[in-house]
Amino acid sequence: MARLEHPFDSAIALDGLGDERFVARTTAEYANMVGPFGGTIAAVLMQSVLGHPARLGDPVAFTVNFASPIADGAYEIAARPARTNRSTQHWSIVASQSGDVVATATAVFAKRRPTWSRSEAEPPPSVVPFDRLAPSPSAGGPPWVSRYETRSMAGGMPSDWDGGEGESSTSCLWVRDDPPRPLDYASLAALCDTFMPRIFIRRRTAVPIATVTMTTYFHADAQMLIAQGDRPLLGVARALNFRDGYFDQSAKLWDAQQRLLASTHQLVYYRE
Repeated sequence: MARLEHPFDSAIALDGLGDERFVARTTAEYANMVGPFGGTIAAVLMQSVLGHPARLGDPVAFTVNFASPIADGAYEIAARPARTNRSTQHWSIVASQSGDVVATATAVFAKRRPTWSRSEAEPPPSVVPFDRLAPSPSAGGPPWVSRYETRSMAGGMPSDWDGGEGESSTSCLWVRDDPPRPLDYASLAALCDTFMPRIFIRRRTAVPIATVTMTTYFHADAQMLIAQGDRPLLGVARALNFRDGYFDQSAKLWDAQQRLLASTHQLVYYRE
């Protein structure tokens, strides 16, 4: 029996139009409250470079600016190398729908070379194994939430939305695609956006929110992603500041060997 395509691969599928342009399509499985899940948008934009014939190396830095909600259906992506050097390549990416820009992105790809390496970011000192934690509930959330299996150690979604303010917005959890899927750069870009909005964790109040911009740094080479396979990633997220309708959200993701795969930072709008 032929194996069915993973929902994530369907969500990031692109059709070439020529002249460095592609068509992407939203899918119901990764729908958010308004438009598609931001992590999927990031992954689609990343995929437009990963599959580009002019691509050099692997991603090291990636910034997505979410300019407008994307309506259900098709939208167009233009991905063009702005400059190619001997070991780095800079990309400009624009997504548009019905003639209007809905997202922009910049990416830096590079050829990685073996060097002295050391990580100063450390995973949590006490980690509960994945199989000893219960899956976090996804019922009642937007469809994309069901496409990820999370198991929380600290800072999970509130069970009582009473508006009481907690002491911290920090979360520690395991996360992977559901159903499990071998890790690659596109799925890692999406996983970096799977942490719930920090304002929900800190305030236990559901206010309207929208990510404005998100930057991800990829610390993993391709072999590290292959070695990880479809095992869950260890993630920690926190906010640094909430003020005047905007808060930030920082996160780190480690592999099964507690090696840092990616770090990410985003700015989120909230309305009261």
